[in-house]
Amino acid sequence: MKVLLIEDDPRLAPLIQDMLEEERIDVDVARDGGSGVQAALSGGYDVLVVDWMLPDQDGPSICRTVRSAQLPVGILMLTARSQVEDRVKGLNMGADDYLTKPFAFDELVARIYAVARRFQPTGGDSWELRVGQIVMDLKTHTARRGESELDLSKTEWTLLEYLLRHANQVVTRQNILDYVWSDERRVQESMVDVYISYLRKKLDQPRAKDPIQTVRGVGYQFKADDA
Repeated sequence: MKVLLIEDDPRLAPLIQDMLEEERIDVDVARDGGSGVQAALSGGYDVLVVDWMLPDQDGPSICRTVRSAQLPVGILMLTARSQVEDRVKGLNMGADDYLTKPFAFDELVARIYAVARRFQPTGGDSWELRVGQIVMDLKTHTARRGESELDLSKTEWTLLEYLLRHANQVVTRQNILDYVWSDERRVQESMVDVYISYLRKKLDQPRAKDPIQTVRGVGYQFKADDA
């Protein structure tokens, strides 16, 4: 297990590092957002533990950058913010889990391992997101449904990745918009429906159920039961 801790608190960062190393977890520490992103993008980490408030670049921005780079890494967000809307923002930017300060060390370790399990290699050095027979290999940037490879545009890829990461959850159009079009402020929610339609066509197979379910008045739910 190799963890990158991005934390600027001069007392908390070494404390977390020491405690994780006692658990035989290899830890690198970055003290600001800029160096944290640089280290994360170099690859080789199983989990990023990211503080929300950082110099240079905040935690949600780091999550967005890492996800845009398609890195096969889990992200655990640390923050003193406890409001629901803050947690939702962090998760929508690409975090896999969220831990509010102050926290128990045992819970931190448990959550790190839980996040890491979602990104366990399925064979060799490939990394996958899998729901039913739909699989995305984040390292080779390929996707397939069963034996059929999916030819996805960049936007379709990001949309499918978001849906897989939130499988079985109901997500709103705004949730999807915030993640897939995070750097574009003038995109309308109707664009989500357009790309959902594109993605459905790419995923369509004879006798296979449509995994993208419309939740009227809310958004969508990805639920593949063709495993």
